[in-house]
Parts: sequence; structure tokens; C-alpha cells
Amino acid sequence: MSKSRKIVAIVGMAGSGKSEVAKAFEQHGFTRVRFGDITDEEVRKSGLVLNEDNERSIRESLRKEHGMAAYAKLNLPRIDAALKESNVVVDGLYSWEEYTFLKDRYGADFSVIAVWASPETRYTRLNSRAERPLTRAEAASRDRTEIENTDKGGPIAMADYTLINESSLSDLEEQTSKVLERLK
Repeated sequence: MSKSRKIVAIVGMAGSGKSEVAKAFEQHGFTRVRFGDITDEEVRKSGLVLNEDNERSIRESLRKEHGMAAYAKLNLPRIDAALKESNVVVDGLYSWEEYTFLKDRYGADFSVIAVWASPETRYTRLNSRAERPLTRAEAASRDRTEIENTDKGGPIAMADYTLINESSLSDLEEQTSKVLERLK
């Protein structure tokens, strides 16, 4: 791996805007590695429908088999392959253990961006999204699971940058542009 390559992980609760930030990084030449793609692939391989219950079951199964750093470990070949060609943005860091795994491996080349939005804002977004919408109860349940079972609060607290996403997409894009400038 070239020392000049960067790995930027995006962390935040469901509906906070992580994927929008990751898209902005892609538009600036970063290769996107979405941790949730592994869940989607496993759900499909199992012949199940993509929904909150099946995704949760697969996430828990993968963590039981590979530990709490499962998604970082399972995505490592994709990250390392992408780093040969470009910087990498990780869309959807899940746990404290994934954070420490990636920080230990990549050191100063690894940065974390937390994307924050209030529960009310996120639940409204999640309920109205076209792909895999969540009810308010499903979103609240997912929040509790991610906070209590995956220690998601740790990487949010340790983030190098925090973007507040309570208003418009253009505001989020402007904040993201400022972080991209600082990472150059």
C-alpha cells in the first residue's frame, strides 16, 4: 500500500446521511467500500428477502462467526485491493471493534467522519426512503441494537470530523467539501 493513500470511514446512525457523504467522496476519486454489501449478499445467498429482520439476523450471525470486527475483517481484501488504485471511503462503519481493527491496521492513514442527525430527522428520512424504508418502530429498534450491541457510539465519539445533517443535502455537501479539502 502506498503511504499516500487514505482510508476514510463514515459512521453514523441509520438515516444520518452516511451514503450521501460517501457518494461525495466517490465523486472526488475515492473508491467506495460499503460494509452493508456483505449483509445484502448473505441475505440473497440465503434466499431471503432484504428487510430489517433478515438483515439484522445476518449481521448477528456474521458477528457470531467472525467477532465484532466482522465487517472490517470481511471487507479487508476489498479495501486493500482498492488502495492499490485510489483512496478508499468506507460507507457504514458499524462497531468500536471495527474502528480499532482498521485504526491498528492503517494508523495515521485512517480517518473517521461521523454524520449526525437527530432521531426525529432520521426516522422521517428512513420512513420515506424509496429503498428498504423503515417504520419509526423499526428505526428505533435498530438504533437501540446498534448502540447496545455493536458499541457504535465509540467510533462516533472518536471521529476526526463530525458533520451535522439536520438541514439540506446542499448543506451536507458543503460540509463534506470542507472535510475533503482538509484531507488533501
